[in-house]
Amino acid sequence: MPRFAANLTMLYNEHDFLDRFAAAAADGFEGVEFLFPYAFPAEEIAARLKAHGLQQVLFNAPPGDWEAGERGLACLPGREAEFRAGLATALAYARALDCPRIHVMAGIAPADLPRAALLEVYQANLAWAAAQAAAQGREVLIEPINPRDMPGYFLNHQAEAHRIVQAIGAPNLKVQFDLYHAQIVEGDLAMKIRQTLPTGRVSHFQLAGVPMRHEPDLGELNYPYLFALIDEVAAQCGWQGWIGCEYRPARGAVAGATSAGLGWLRAAGVPARTP
Repeated sequence: MPRFAANLTMLYNEHDFLDRFAAAAADGFEGVEFLFPYAFPAEEIAARLKAHGLQQVLFNAPPGDWEAGERGLACLPGREAEFRAGLATALAYARALDCPRIHVMAGIAPADLPRAALLEVYQANLAWAAAQAAAQGREVLIEPINPRDMPGYFLNHQAEAHRIVQAIGAPNLKVQFDLYHAQIVEGDLAMKIRQTLPTGRVSHFQLAGVPMRHEPDLGELNYPYLFALIDEVAAQCGWQGWIGCEYRPARGAVAGATSAGLGWLRAAGVPARTP
């Protein structure tokens, strides 16, 4: 089966953030991801990773003013200097955490600007970011996000993400295939996996149940089938990435909520760690 990484922004919310690493390790996860590490010193996060035998597989570059509703800077004209400074910060964290992938969020598209102008800025920023990351052995990822959860987000469709990656042509610029977002926007996940994974442009998957973004065994998707399919196609093309578990536990943030909902993970063959 594929390797699963716990998303520590969404999972184990009954714990303080730095205590979530231990909780994830105890439940059998060997990798972790999260949205943003910047509220904590990189050295402190690195120490938690090392102490619990975890690999950092992904995090996001700074998104602008998140609390004010910003969701990335990459497509926004006039914010290029801030975008570049944010990527420098992200790369410094990636070095400290030995993290191979950085997700660069596109941003909310300004309604008063033509899409072509935003696309030009987006592609220029991505090309620059990919060059900076390549010099340090990192990948830059872009992710289509559904407009129900994130209204106005610039990038919504898998095919467009692949076109952008192909147009830029940087070997380390890849697509983040979130199965939850893709199902909401366009569906046909099995064929998209078969078509895109062998291209080498998909670096990372994420999952959640649809429509409520809870555990993957709650909702309309047949995740055991999709896991087996990813495993099959990965074996054929040599893909060795991770699936990030970016969902909100249905039991909420009460003690043990995340662990109690991991029946799907046990069914996928991942045991809890022996104390």
